[in-house]
Amino acid sequence: MTENTATTTTTTSSANDVSAGIRSSLAIGVDGVPRCAWVGDDLEYQRYHDEEWGTPLTDDRALYEKICLEGFQAGLSWRTILLRRDAFRLAFHGFDVERVAAMTEEDVELLLQNAAIIRHRGKIEAAISNARAVLALEMPLSELVWSFAPPEKADNAPASLTEVPAVTPESVALSKRLRSLGFRFVGPTTMYALMQSAGLVDDHVAGCWRARDPRTQRRSESHATRSAR
Repeated sequence: MTENTATTTTTTSSANDVSAGIRSSLAIGVDGVPRCAWVGDDLEYQRYHDEEWGTPLTDDRALYEKICLEGFQAGLSWRTILLRRDAFRLAFHGFDVERVAAMTEEDVELLLQNAAIIRHRGKIEAAISNARAVLALEMPLSELVWSFAPPEKADNAPASLTEVPAVTPESVALSKRLRSLGFRFVGPTTMYALMQSAGLVDDHVAGCWRARDPRTQRRSESHATRSAR
């Protein structure tokens, strides 16, 4: 085998590996639409992926809800939380920060009897204490969270799910900052999940119909809007 032939063979093999990685990181729905493979064939997951995951979120109430639900997810699947989200919203007053912050130990005990949510005392108490931490902030929650958004990438989407990290320096820094402000259940991995779902990063893989979707490219617009306030 000549050097040129070897190079060509290696290049072709690498291209095939990349192509296989992309295919294995995608799920083709019954509607024929390619999505990130973690969606599978679950219709609610598909809706969440198509309409929410990775779309920039800058509303303080919505971000507080995300922080709470990501905390409840710790050790569980997101599908478990998603299927209970309406119940969580009912139990926590629509995640109205002031109303949750006013919840008492009696409320905690009642929630521990609520089979429609995750009955974990620590996570329930964290949702309440996190609301109080939000009220104590000297800046809007959205401004705080988005200050840890990494530089927006101009390159291609992740070639496969194996390129998507679980933790980044930014998620570690965000976790450390929130913990210093009294937030709980905000570890680095949980905060990276928040960054993905709230659109601080765009981890839709190559081939997914939402990869580098304009809806996931509004971070600069979000910053501009906050600056104009």
